[in-house]
Amino acid sequence: MTEEQRSYCMSRIRGRDTSIERILSRSLWHRGLRFRKNSKAVYGHPDISIRKYRIAIFCDGDFWHGYDWENRKDSIKSHRDYWIPKIERNMQKDVEVNHVLESMGYTVIRVWEHEIRQSPEDVSAMIERIIAERKVTMQRRREDRSRQA
Repeated sequence: MTEEQRSYCMSRIRGRDTSIERILSRSLWHRGLRFRKNSKAVYGHPDISIRKYRIAIFCDGDFWHGYDWENRKDSIKSHRDYWIPKIERNMQKDVEVNHVLESMGYTVIRVWEHEIRQSPEDVSAMIERIIAERKVTMQRRREDRSRQA
């Protein structure tokens, strides 16, 4: 591939409304779950968020977020001095965003691209279980507060 062709291909890669986001959001929507996509009101702009239950869902691309990084980074053959630090910084930012959201009381769910592609129904079922657990937890907290008052 020429440098111009590579540049064109890379310029077509988007950070939002990716195919894996669309697959997962469609599956969640069919389960009756309502959410916001890429909400600027939630730190880190999660791909999918449910503010009512303080849930942030990130659909992480296997390459961009370093899935199986220790084994896969050796497969990068060109521009290693650019790509390896870039992906490692993405991984570091993921940890930082998780930490901030968790300190704000959010439940952070990170789902790998290959998991979504293999079984979007399993992923959405797992998210639905987490939401149900979160509802119960939040309800108990409300009840405890009302008893204390």
